[in-house]
Amino acid sequence: MSHSSTTKTTRKPAKPYEGFPMFAHPSGMWAKKIRGKLIYFTSWRTDPGGTDALQQLNREWPYLKEGKAPPSTDVSGGCTLKQLCNDFLRSKEAKLNDGELSPRTFRDYFKTCEGLLIEFGRERRVDDLRPDDFRAYRSKLAKRFGVVSLKNEINRCCILFNYAHENNLIEKPVSYGQNFDRPSAKVLRGARNKAGANLFEREEVFRILDALAGNPIRRAMVLLGINCGFGNTDIASLPQSAVNLETAWIDFPRVKTEIPRRVPLWVETVDALREAIALRPAPFDADGRGLCFLTRDGRPWVRVKQKEETTGNETETTEEKGPEVSVPIDALSPEFKKLLHKLGINGRKGLGFYTLRHCFETQAGESKDQVAVDSIMGHVDNSMAANYRHRISDDRLKAVVDTVRAWLFPASPSPEMKGGAA
Repeated sequence: MSHSSTTKTTRKPAKPYEGFPMFAHPSGMWAKKIRGKLIYFTSWRTDPGGTDALQQLNREWPYLKEGKAPPSTDVSGGCTLKQLCNDFLRSKEAKLNDGELSPRTFRDYFKTCEGLLIEFGRERRVDDLRPDDFRAYRSKLAKRFGVVSLKNEINRCCILFNYAHENNLIEKPVSYGQNFDRPSAKVLRGARNKAGANLFEREEVFRILDALAGNPIRRAMVLLGINCGFGNTDIASLPQSAVNLETAWIDFPRVKTEIPRRVPLWVETVDALREAIALRPAPFDADGRGLCFLTRDGRPWVRVKQKEETTGNETETTEEKGPEVSVPIDALSPEFKKLLHKLGINGRKGLGFYTLRHCFETQAGESKDQVAVDSIMGHVDNSMAANYRHRISDDRLKAVVDTVRAWLFPASPSPEMKGGAA
């Protein structure tokens, strides 16, 4: 009687060669201990030479050595993280172009997508992400961010993955597990107490203004921050048509909320603005026409850069690992941080140009007219009273900015200006 020549390996094989990085496990799989955990690969019964197992190990090693789950090899019909991020950001970019989303918010979404792509890889299937992935990622984020920024980053991640399910990019909602939670309110309060106030002292604002005495453009920006509570996007988007230097008033809705704002200007702010506008560079294109402030190459200080944007003889492109959409740019923040570093007043975490807005709100509150303060700040008021209130008198608005000026320039009386504030 003849016997078939095809047989299956039933005994545990030895390593195919000396130095083979895996061993035959009794379960029938090639295995390797990585970071204290046994990882299984192909079956040694069907792969006695370990060729397929070695290919799998080499493919997954960049993930396994860092304790990450490798991406699924089956990408057919599945939405990858790259596809999700690009689709999500294109939808947000459309809202940005329609004026429904601020450049700052779009920039935050972009950075969130960029971080996820770096962490999990561009080709990772969204429905392949597991609670362990999010637990490990949250741990990394917690080391990188303070608790407030951590809360905001987790919120943005959840918005992104909810978008995937709501737009039928994945069949089921992403499961984060119980370890991708936001910091509690108690933890947030404790972190704020520990970090201290996000404020400049009066002497620090003086030092900033003195350091910018020879730079009227930057000085005007700082004065708008402390006089009007303007943030980065407000400064970058401020049109000359909104500024009346003769009456010393600005009428300019807040970019983020479209809440109307009418703000009286100090004489120092008027003088600085007049000089800054006179020195304004020629606009690079139509986006810069009519704006009060432009960078040296004539572009808005806060903008969304197209996928390719030429500056001089160089072509700027997006990072290879980043999302394949237009790139958000805030040129004001790094410039201001350089100044703080030079002056040695950046020791407290979180200080930046936006801190001037915190200073305005804090000092303006001493006017005891929070309704007028909120109006200048452009804050949303959902109270019933706001539905019935249709205007705030100029005298109340002047009283608010005069209160802030009295804090900053206590020895200098507020000079009267035609139709406006000092």
